[in-house]
Amino acid sequence: MLGGLTGWHLLIILAVILLLFGAPKLPALARSIGQSMRIFKGEVDEMKKDGKDGSADDAASSASADTTDSKPKQ
Repeated sequence: MLGGLTGWHLLIILAVILLLFGAPKLPALARSIGQSMRIFKGEVDEMKKDGKDGSADDAASSASADTTDSKPKQ
């Protein structure tokens, strides 16, 4: 079906479809993608920050657990 079409043919077809149907929606699409990227970046940064805080809390709790476990039982 698409055996005779090369990459350039598909690129031209996509450009024509974009010009016919998508031109008025391009600014809104770009704005939406930008907002999504900002939200995603903020969430990733927050997860990194939570991961650092969480690992420090885990290390402190495991250290305190180690000290309580090292006491001899009587």
